[in-house]
Amino acid sequence: MPRIIFSILLVLLLLSLGAIESRSDDSNTSSGPIDYSQSTNGQLYEQAKFYYNQLLTNQSLQKSRESWLKGTRNFRRLFLLNPKDELAPSCLFMLGRMYRQMYENFKLGLDLDEALGNFNELIRLFPGHRLEDDAHLAIGLIYLNQKQAPQKAANSFETIVTRFPEGDMRSVAADKLKLLSKEYDIALPKILIGDAQSDELNTIFPAKHWSSQDYSRIVVMAAAPITYNETIVDQKDKQRRLFYIDFKNSYIEPQFRTRTSVKTGLLKQIRTSQFSADTVRFEIDVESIDSYKIFSLPEPFRVVIDIRGKKEITPILTKKSELPTPKLDIPPPSVPLVKSTRQIEKQKPVTVVSIIREKQKRVFPQESSVPKKSISSKKPISPQAISLAQQLGLGVKKIVLDPGHGGKDPGAMANNMLEKDIVLKIAKELKPVLQKELGCEVVLTRQSDVFLPLEERTAIANTQEADLFISLHINAHPSTTVRGTETYFLNFSTNADAMRVAAMENATSTHQMSDLEDILSDIMKTSKIDESSRLAQNVHNAILSGIDQKIFGEVKNLGVKQAPFYVLIGADMPAILLEIAFLSNEDDARNLQDPKFVASLTKEITSGIRSYMQINTASLDIQK
Repeated sequence: MPRIIFSILLVLLLLSLGAIESRSDDSNTSSGPIDYSQSTNGQLYEQAKFYYNQLLTNQSLQKSRESWLKGTRNFRRLFLLNPKDELAPSCLFMLGRMYRQMYENFKLGLDLDEALGNFNELIRLFPGHRLEDDAHLAIGLIYLNQKQAPQKAANSFETIVTRFPEGDMRSVAADKLKLLSKEYDIALPKILIGDAQSDELNTIFPAKHWSSQDYSRIVVMAAAPITYNETIVDQKDKQRRLFYIDFKNSYIEPQFRTRTSVKTGLLKQIRTSQFSADTVRFEIDVESIDSYKIFSLPEPFRVVIDIRGKKEITPILTKKSELPTPKLDIPPPSVPLVKSTRQIEKQKPVTVVSIIREKQKRVFPQESSVPKKSISSKKPISPQAISLAQQLGLGVKKIVLDPGHGGKDPGAMANNMLEKDIVLKIAKELKPVLQKELGCEVVLTRQSDVFLPLEERTAIANTQEADLFISLHINAHPSTTVRGTETYFLNFSTNADAMRVAAMENATSTHQMSDLEDILSDIMKTSKIDESSRLAQNVHNAILSGIDQKIFGEVKNLGVKQAPFYVLIGADMPAILLEIAFLSNEDDARNLQDPKFVASLTKEITSGIRSYMQINTASLDIQK
């Protein structure tokens, strides 16, 4: 009861003051007195707005703080007379606006507090009103521009984008949040981080990197396909170079905006930043750049940057001489060399290939009937067929074995067996055999049941400066009658079954595989296609001819094939992928569990590599 009496007395007091002020101001304004007893709420509001507009246009009124206070009292009286009227929220909003402008004019902190108080009162008393998001925006702008409180400003803007997704203030609030994220490392709300549609930003994750003295691979993962561009800048001392890659319409969380130093190798430093409100920049500092490649891989979408530094080349021949045809113990197998019909142009600015997953019926052809090839043919080598490795007299000193899949990726599954377990076992048994028989250093990409992305496996081989890269896999097929061995090297393919296997190993679709042609066209320029095809043929033939088929049954020859396997992309050395057998076939599965078969398999793989080494890296007796 006392509160009601107090409210009535306050209203009467304000009315009496209004009458006095109206009389005293008649001579100073053209608005005339505001008669609160005879006017409707709408008329009173329009009169208050009229006086406010006079303040904005009349310079003499603008300079008088008392004139501004009179304007605020006009809206306050109307609100107190009708606190539940439809115009009440507008009165509070106008009060907040006027006090904010008074602060701009007179720089009194109490005016700013009054502005915040009125905007907050609107939000508290009229939730869901059309002006609520405007009030939140006004509060955010005060905290951002006048109070210098960016986190409080972000809280207000976040309320707008989350609670008023269809409101007219959303785009303004979203832009402010992006700016705050860039300038103050304030995390964006999840609603603004999506799949690069509309004003949502695509999430960028921290870069992974691998580096050796003259090679670096950097991989950046994104939540969805995204566009990017790169720039190379010389440092002031011209000793090192900066490589910028900018991801458009993107965002990286504040905790990942860091500078990572790399102490050894070609790569020196990676700096990650929110370069602009909608651009993430990776600044890559390298010792030198001789060439680079950028390509993207799908599911999850990631961008791979391969940078190769400048090498100091020491001439091998000190005087002019001719290279004789080497005498080889074992003649080469009949290997069809790959002829590329594509013209590789000079490197162009890279644009992303946005690959969208598409469900597509896969074609599973019948069993291949490729005839077995013999390695016993005695064809002489022509001088033109001598490989570059032969000419340079290079040896195979290091081999990287890659047991496919691992961890969360089981690979093929059939007959109560997992591909990831079988290939790891084979790799561990193959390693000591290679070391003993060939005198090579052997490195495994994984020693245990851990997950490795495909691009990391190639990076390991490159940073290890391996001479050969062999990825071990077990095949699978919907038909349980399909069995046999097939060997792959990196290239394009129109063979449906080869594309099926590549899609399975790449964990993607055959449709996406066909989309890779543009990406691969430039990469193939530097890949070891001819050397890889020779290695594949030698190892494949050794397995076919060496496995005792009387004991283990027929080892069906499915041939040496080419396909765009992600794990082979960017390899600096001859690289092949072995599909040893079919886990889906009971006979093949039984052999894979037989220690004698595994021992025989490791022996024949070693034999095939030895044949390749003898043919392609024979020591030369250079005639002087």
